Amino acid sequence: MKPLANADLLKSPTLIKISALLLLTVASFYFGNHLSNDSYHQLLFFSSSSSATSIPQVSISPNSNKAFNLSAIIPSNHTTTQPSPTPIPSVVTETEAHPPMLPSPPPPIRSFGIVDENGVMSDDFEVGEVENVKDWGNQTEIVESESDGESSKPTTKFRIKKFGMCPESMREYIPCLDNTDAIKKLESTERGEKFERHCPEKGNGLNCLVPPPKGYRQPIPWPRSRDEVWFSNVPHTRLVEDKGGQNWISRDTRDKNKFKFPGGGTQFIHGADQYLDQISKMVADITFGKHIRVAMDVGCGVASFGAYLLSRDVLTMSVAPKDVHENQIQFALERGVPAMAAAFATRRLLYPSQAFDLIHCSRCRINWTRDDGILLLEINRMLRAGGYFAWAAQPVYKHEAALEEQWTEMLNLTTSLCWKLVKKEGYVAIWQKPLNNTCYLGREDGTKPPLCDESDDPDNVWYTNLKPCISRIPENGYGGNVTSWPTRLHTPPDRLQTIQFDSYIARKELFKAESKFWNEIIGGYLRAMKWKKMKLRNVMDMKAGFGGFAAALNDHKLDCWVLNVVPISGPNTLPVIYDRGLLGVMHDWCEPFDTYPRTYDFLHASGLFSVERKRCEMSTILLEMDRILRPGGRAYIRDSIDVMDEIQEITKAMGWHTSLRDTSEGPHASYRILTCEKRLLKA
Repeated sequence: MKPLANADLLKSPTLIKISALLLLTVASFYFGNHLSNDSYHQLLFFSSSSSATSIPQVSISPNSNKAFNLSAIIPSNHTTTQPSPTPIPSVVTETEAHPPMLPSPPPPIRSFGIVDENGVMSDDFEVGEVENVKDWGNQTEIVESESDGESSKPTTKFRIKKFGMCPESMREYIPCLDNTDAIKKLESTERGEKFERHCPEKGNGLNCLVPPPKGYRQPIPWPRSRDEVWFSNVPHTRLVEDKGGQNWISRDTRDKNKFKFPGGGTQFIHGADQYLDQISKMVADITFGKHIRVAMDVGCGVASFGAYLLSRDVLTMSVAPKDVHENQIQFALERGVPAMAAAFATRRLLYPSQAFDLIHCSRCRINWTRDDGILLLEINRMLRAGGYFAWAAQPVYKHEAALEEQWTEMLNLTTSLCWKLVKKEGYVAIWQKPLNNTCYLGREDGTKPPLCDESDDPDNVWYTNLKPCISRIPENGYGGNVTSWPTRLHTPPDRLQTIQFDSYIARKELFKAESKFWNEIIGGYLRAMKWKKMKLRNVMDMKAGFGGFAAALNDHKLDCWVLNVVPISGPNTLPVIYDRGLLGVMHDWCEPFDTYPRTYDFLHASGLFSVERKRCEMSTILLEMDRILRPGGRAYIRDSIDVMDEIQEITKAMGWHTSLRDTSEGPHASYRILTCEKRLLKA
C-alpha cells in the first residue's frame, strides 16, 4: 500500500504549487542578474512637437554615458522645416535653416571714441578705433530669396556689409547745398538761388561715411564752448583773417589749438552783452526771457548774438547762407549755439508764420527793399503779431547821400507794411509789427504790397516760392496772444486748433498727454541711463510732434537746446512748437538736412522709420544721421519691432555700436528702443 501512496503524493496539488514557486524563484534570479550587468540597452526618450519650426529631442537615462545612433530611432518620415524669413531691403536673408546655437559669452567692455563703459561722455578723450577703414570701400553681398508668388524667378537683394569712407574732400559736405552740378544748371543766380537747396537726384545720394578732419577731438563742453573751440574740429582761418578786427573770432596766440570768440560783431564790437542791454533799454516791452523768448538772427556770423541771449533765457535761430564766410554756421554749432544754413533768396524759409518774437539783422548784407520788398515780406510772415524787427546797419546812422536814400526806401517800405518805428538810437532802428489787420484793411486801394489771398497758407513752406504780398494775421488773434515764458511752455496754444489731424475736441488733452509721456520717459532715462552725466548740448528731435520731448528736457533741467524737426509726411505742428517757446523746422527725411557734418550730440527718432520707410530707403535716413552726428554722439531710435532688424543691420554697416532694449511697457510691447553710439572711425 505504501508505493501507491507515494505516487498519489506526486500528483497532489500541493507539490505542483511548490514546484512552480521554486521555478519562478530561479527565473527571477537569472533575470535580475541579467539587468544588473553592463550590457543592457539604453533607455531612450523621444519627443517631437507639432510645430513646424520645432526640432526632435532625444534624452537618455542619466545613469549612462553610452553613445547611441539618433537616426536609428527617428522615423523615416519625420522631417523638420524652417521657413525663410521675409526678404527685407538691405538685410541679409537666411537661405538655410540652422539649429539654434548657444549664445557666446559677451565680450569684455571696451571704450571707443569718447564714451566710457557706463555710456557717459568722458572728458578724457582717447581715440578708440573700431577698424582701420582706409581700404573699406562699400562692401556688398548678393542674397537670393524665394519668389514672392508673382514671378517664378527668385528675387535678388543687395546688402551693404560695410559702408566705406567718403573722400577727404567731403568732410564738410552738405549734400543739398554743395550740389555743384545742379547749381551750374541754374538759369540765374542773381537773387541768391545758388545758396538754396538743390538736392542730388534719387540714386545719387550719400552712400559713404563722411570722415572727420585730421586730429578731431571731443568738443569743448558748454558753457566753455561759447568762448572757445578746438581748431582741429573746424580747421578754417578765413573768418579770422576777414573778421578778426571786428571781434568775431581770433586764433589764440598762446594756444594755437583753439579759436577764441570775444563776443563781438560787426555792429557791436564791444560785445554782445552791452548790445543786448542797449536794445532792451530802447524798448521797455523787449523783456528777454519773458515776452521775448524765441528770436531769429539773420546773417548771424559766428552767432554771438544768439550765444549771449541764451543766458537771458532766449532761444535764437541763427541763420546764414553758405557763402564766402561758409563756415560761420559750423562755428556756431561747434560753440553749442542753435544755427542753420539758410538763405533769403527766392523761397520761403522753413519756419512757420508768427514764429519769432524778435528778428534781428546786424549788417546782414541783405537788400530788404529789392523786388518791392519781397524779402522783408518774408520777415513779416515769420514775425509774430506785435513782434519786433531790429536793424543795425549803416543807413540807420550814416548821412551819405546813397545811404540816406536807402534809409528813405526802408522807411517807405516798413510804413506800407504798417510797421511802427518804435525807436531809432545810434546805429539801431527797431520796428513793431501790428497786432491785427486793421491797418492793412484801411490802406488806400492799390497800395503795394497787397494782402495775400485768404486761400494762402502762410505755414506752407516746403519748396514754396516767396510771395509779394502781406501774410494776413488771423482774425481770432491766434499766434499773437501767447503767454509769457515760462508759462507758455505748458499752456496749450490757440493755434493747436488749426493743426490738420483727426482729433478736434481732444487736442488739448493730447497736447498734455504727450508732455506727460515724455516727461516720464526722460525721467526714466535720467535714472537708468545716467543722462545727467552725458554732455548733451546740441539735440535734434527728428519727429517732434508737439515738442513734448524738448519740453521734458527743459523740465528736467538738462543744459541743452533742441531743434524740433517736423517731417512733411505728418501734420504741420510747427506753429504749436513755436508758440510753446521752442525752436523747430520743416523737413523731408527722404532728403539731406541743411547742416554741416558732426554738428549734433544727440538724435532722437520716435516712430520715424515706420512712417518714412514707405517713402524712401531707411539707409538714406541713417546715413544722413551718421553725417550730422558727432563722433561719440548718441542716437535713440524708438520704433516698431518690424523695422528694428533692418535698422540694426544698417547701423552695424556704419560702424555704430547698438543695443536693443525693451520700452517701459515691457517685453511684449510692439515697440523697442535702439540705443546707438557713433564711434570715431579712423581712415
